[in-house]
Amino acid sequence: MVGGDVTDGALRWRLLVCDVDSTLITGEVIEMLADRAGHRAEVERVTAAAMRGELDFEASLRRRVALLAGLDAAVFAEVAAEIRLTPGARTLMTTLQRRGVRRGIVSGGFTQVTRYLVEDLALDFAAANTLEVVDGVLTGVLLGPIVDRAGKAAALRRFAAECAVSLDRTVAIGDGANDIDMLDAAGFSIAFNAKPVVQRHASAVLTGPSLEPVLAMLGMGADHVGGGVR
Repeated sequence: MVGGDVTDGALRWRLLVCDVDSTLITGEVIEMLADRAGHRAEVERVTAAAMRGELDFEASLRRRVALLAGLDAAVFAEVAAEIRLTPGARTLMTTLQRRGVRRGIVSGGFTQVTRYLVEDLALDFAAANTLEVVDGVLTGVLLGPIVDRAGKAAALRRFAAECAVSLDRTVAIGDGANDIDMLDAAGFSIAFNAKPVVQRHASAVLTGPSLEPVLAMLGMGADHVGGGVR
């Protein structure tokens, strides 16, 4: 990771990119989908191993996605309605927006669900995987390149390039092994309730229920707001 002085607040940091599952939101979307397919326990087990870095992320993701075959596409709206933002997430994102900091999300999850977060939080950027849907039914197959460990770092670099921000003025937040390359690439990185292997790659470690302390870490005060996804 690139070293960074956090005392300049919004004057220094121009782009923040955040992981989604168990970071921006409190749960794992793929587990919520798997629950409806009757495979939650198996998916939870594989997800936990992948986040600890014990399994290849792409292979484990394809294995989990295959278990979703047959679900009706209406499940995306159902799951989106159940998503709960991590405490402090809305305050974090709204405060950054008001201070002119660009905001993005990167997810090993799915565009069909992350789009609701993009709309709710008025985010500037998003990258996630896409589930194939044929005749209104999930096929259990992923479309296009996988947003994995390398893909998350590539997304951070792409977002930064698109808004003409140097990497030393970017912030990344994540919790899993697939966030490591993104944390390494950012100017300042935060491991949020993260596994030990992830903490070793972060500029700072945040443990607790809320994302609001991120603002203090970045030298900013909070603008408290409500509404939208809970």
